[in-house]
Amino acid sequence: MGTSSSGRAQRVDARANRGRILDIAEEVFGKGGESASTEEVARLAGVGIATVFRHFPTKAALLQAVLVRRFDRLREQAEALLDTTDPGIAFFDFFRHLVADATTKIAIGEALLDAGGDSDGEAAQASNGLRRAVGALLQHAQQAGAVRDDVELPEVYALLVATSRTAAHAGLKDRVLSIVFDGLAPREGTEK
Repeated sequence: MGTSSSGRAQRVDARANRGRILDIAEEVFGKGGESASTEEVARLAGVGIATVFRHFPTKAALLQAVLVRRFDRLREQAEALLDTTDPGIAFFDFFRHLVADATTKIAIGEALLDAGGDSDGEAAQASNGLRRAVGALLQHAQQAGAVRDDVELPEVYALLVATSRTAAHAGLKDRVLSIVFDGLAPREGTEK
């Protein structure tokens, strides 16, 4: 059995409700951002609003749980790619995946801030875990000679964030990714 935020064992149906609420909340807030409501989450999850608030006492707590789960899932995906035979493809494909995922993540993150969520809480810790996993992918890609060796994680992450925001708002994802990937490629005549 899982445990609740108070440390008590959760019933199987309570865990199922919690998972369904998180799934629906990710979809609802990913599409609707700060204008989406917990009432809509409850309705679509097939539970009462009291059930939502029993699991997540505030809208901010719900949104934080959604982001933590999303960051953890992305981190696990990145870590699974560390054993790939082609670290360059793994890095660039994951970069592309993060950019494609950005619109939803941005909407949920903005909804969390709007709901008064803590930017230094669990979501920030989970985001840092994802950042470390991206750093490991970058390092593997650099060691394989697929990414120029003179860039560091802060620069790559800044490119990732900027590309994600641009792609989410301007519809230029493919073109921007092409330019960024060209810039990250090793230069002719330079050592690995």
